[in-house]
Amino acid sequence: MTYQKRLYCLVGLDSFIVLTAIFISQYILNTKQLFTQFMIVTSISLLIGHHIFAFIYKLYRKVWQYASVRELFSLFQAITLTIIFAGFVQFVLFHDVYFRALVITWMLHLLLIGGARFSWRLYRDTFVKKMGDKKRTLIVGAGSAGTMVVRQLLKSHDAELLPVAFVDDDVRKHHLEILGVPVLGGIECIEKIVEEKEISNIVIAIPSLSKKELNKIFLECSKTRARTQILPMIEDLMLGKVSVNQFRDVEVEDLLGREPVQLDTESIAGTLSGKTVLVTGAGGSIGSEICRQVCKFSPKQLILVGHGENSIYSIDMELRELYKDKIEIIPVIGDIQDRKRMFAVIEKYRPDVVYHAAAHKHVPLMEYNPVEAVKNNIFGTKNVAEASDMFGVDTFVLISSDKAVNPTNVMGATKRFAELIIQQMAKESKTKFVAVRFGNVLGSRGSVIPLFKKQIQAGGPVTVTHPNITRYFMTIPEASRLVIQAGALARGGEIFVLDMGEPVKIVDLAKNLIKLSGYSVDEIGIAFTGLRPGEKMYEELLNENEIHQEQIFPKIYIGKALLIERKVLDYFMEHYEQMTEEDIREYLLRVANNKEGDEAYLMASSTVV
Repeated sequence: MTYQKRLYCLVGLDSFIVLTAIFISQYILNTKQLFTQFMIVTSISLLIGHHIFAFIYKLYRKVWQYASVRELFSLFQAITLTIIFAGFVQFVLFHDVYFRALVITWMLHLLLIGGARFSWRLYRDTFVKKMGDKKRTLIVGAGSAGTMVVRQLLKSHDAELLPVAFVDDDVRKHHLEILGVPVLGGIECIEKIVEEKEISNIVIAIPSLSKKELNKIFLECSKTRARTQILPMIEDLMLGKVSVNQFRDVEVEDLLGREPVQLDTESIAGTLSGKTVLVTGAGGSIGSEICRQVCKFSPKQLILVGHGENSIYSIDMELRELYKDKIEIIPVIGDIQDRKRMFAVIEKYRPDVVYHAAAHKHVPLMEYNPVEAVKNNIFGTKNVAEASDMFGVDTFVLISSDKAVNPTNVMGATKRFAELIIQQMAKESKTKFVAVRFGNVLGSRGSVIPLFKKQIQAGGPVTVTHPNITRYFMTIPEASRLVIQAGALARGGEIFVLDMGEPVKIVDLAKNLIKLSGYSVDEIGIAFTGLRPGEKMYEELLNENEIHQEQIFPKIYIGKALLIERKVLDYFMEHYEQMTEEDIREYLLRVANNKEGDEAYLMASSTVV
């Protein structure tokens, strides 16, 4: 129905009720003379008064199928003022007021006008709501957010979910009803309620929930076959990006068990705002997220350096769309192994900050291709770092790995070697050279999550190397924020490490992902394949000689700068081409695992290969 037709219908209905209500009240009072001048004038004054106050309180603009207490109060005010207006007219014209008749008229207006309005909502809530195939839903959290979710679901005819019950750990709410939906118990009752109430969906509606608490709730939800979803982030709701009934699935990132690191935006803004920033490996999962995070601080120029044209094209188009006419974005195709190209790029653009994210990172692949790991991770880093030193870059941040700590594989050893190179350069250069060390990144290329998802889609099994293998995990945005924060904290020579909480068992990660995908572990299965070449059972973020106990920033530690004599590094870089792959692996691991003063260090300091 159009607004105009709707307006005519409501005005006509109200007019009929108002004109007849005063006569009905007189009839109820057993008054014999109904159609007197006094009654006709009163009826007309009621009609005029009602429409005046109806427009003042916008009664004809409200959507009554969603009516609530607020709409009822507006109706109450308009009707009350209408009766007062009619009484005033009676007194002025006839010097008398029919109080009893006006009181009954007031009650009739509330009953008939209010009833006409709320009858549509009653019909809709009672009958329309039950139409269609709605999914029975359990709401976790009976607070303001959970109440808001239920109200929206009950109001929306198009909503697929039908709230059936709440659970909440606040025992004061147990056995109560909120908007007609009962609170049946605490979190520990989820499995029982899902079974008894035939629940097919669970919505977690607690915006203030910590990661650890969410993990606890999800463990209870995972005991059921119900699909588990979560309320959107509260800032997205506030900004209007999503509505309260646009739930998202719980992701593995939500279950890390710790809160993400927060940024010191003032110090970062001073480092990046209005500056020229260069990112190598800008098309990769980490490099591209660094670019996104950097753009939030309004640099003057952002130089995207990468070897793969498709990935650079993708991030270039994405950022141009978002920051058109705000940031000069320059895509550069180049290989960090090409020393001449790297020097030319840095000389041309003279960046203030360089984030070096380009690297070979796959452990098994680098075990088979140690020479390529050396060329990219060591010589590529050396090329970009020395160009940064020569052309006056203020800060150089190397993206390193927890696999650089006591490495057992070529990839980790080359990353530790790259750390040693920039630590040596930090002693001699005006450029602030630092490294950032973090664990596995959820969702990055080559990480276990995409592999597990692919295996689940294929029907399983999910392959895990060992039932006891553990890893540290962080999200891509979290890793990128750490890199940017490290650049702002840099003084030169540091290795920054994130407090990544407790390591996660890979088998537990696989089980959670299977459950999040809507399957049981028995349906998909988990197969153990054995440790791969160079793979460790667990990772470390700092070795025993590097640890500083104090955090220099919330959740960020700084490692001591353990240096290797320059001649040890130089010898390898001068002679590696004459070495066999096994010699390369042996020398790298010997240097990377050095403990000053031990036999391996003394051997590596002389010609041993």
